[in-house]
Amino acid sequence: MERLRALVYGTVLLLAFGWVLYAGKAILVPVVLGAVIVYVVVGLAHGLARLPAVGATLPMRLRYVVSIAAIGFAGLQFTYLLLANKERAIAMAPQYQQSLLASIQRMAVRFGVETEPTWETLRTELLARIDLQQFLGSLLASVGSIAVTFVVVLLYAVFLGVERGTFESKLANLSHDPARVSRIREVIGAINRRIGSYLALKTLLSVLLAVASYVVMRLFGLEFAGLWAVLIALLNFVPYVGSVLGVVLPVLMTIVQFEDVGVILTVLLALSALQFAIGNFLDPYVMGNSLNLSPFAILISLAIWSELWGVPGAFLAVPITAILTIVFSEFEGTRPIAVLLSRNGQV
Repeated sequence: MERLRALVYGTVLLLAFGWVLYAGKAILVPVVLGAVIVYVVVGLAHGLARLPAVGATLPMRLRYVVSIAAIGFAGLQFTYLLLANKERAIAMAPQYQQSLLASIQRMAVRFGVETEPTWETLRTELLARIDLQQFLGSLLASVGSIAVTFVVVLLYAVFLGVERGTFESKLANLSHDPARVSRIREVIGAINRRIGSYLALKTLLSVLLAVASYVVMRLFGLEFAGLWAVLIALLNFVPYVGSVLGVVLPVLMTIVQFEDVGVILTVLLALSALQFAIGNFLDPYVMGNSLNLSPFAILISLAIWSELWGVPGAFLAVPITAILTIVFSEFEGTRPIAVLLSRNGQV
């Protein structure tokens, strides 16, 4: 009876917690993203210490300044790319729409579909209703709102960074039991090490992937290569799905822009090769098992957090699941959940 009561209470608590997360996503998402930026800043600052020759001699405050400047510069560049390319993308949208229609017509003729009476109906009913100019405008407007939200996130990050200075004294006063305070400090330290290392290394690999993809796209003269490169870097934080979208979206642009099948296939193969090389060789080599999460658990967490928080939830699924795994491992009742979420059962 006690176990049944505990199960019912746990289920009710979980549902209530999920509702709070969903209802409060407008407030919680910027706060969590601000914490992620703080983790990246701290991780980059510690990473600068590993630079050969000069790393060890750099003062900690200077490393923090360099890390903050790097992230601020990346944000400004992203905003500049949006503003610089928004009007151009909207202006060229009708041309891309005609090119897309022509490409589909050529494919239809090649496969003999044009002779079927249903093809004309399909083309009239569907393609005639596609307003690519309006679609691109709304898409870039939504991305622009993300840029505005990024400013709010930076404010949260700044205040969270200031809070780090007094966190140790607050932590020491959480309890009068030194053993309990020490245990809490160990758990928070484990979270900071795993998440900080993951985010810093993942950021480095995402930048590397974006630069390599940008070079490929520029070699073929793909329009808006800078924006696509930034998008590829961001999508690299989304497990599994991000790698696919990081190839599919630029290739769709290639189909719209070019008529040469050879160019389209070459861009497809080149971007796929980059994603495969970094995702299957460099990523495991650099990241190792730093988070100790099961691939299936990552997939489930991606689905859950995407449903709760949308696109930001997809980006935050992995670090949040890693934090929950560490916290669950500290309690006897939730330790089995942590074992199931882990890669090798060791928590």
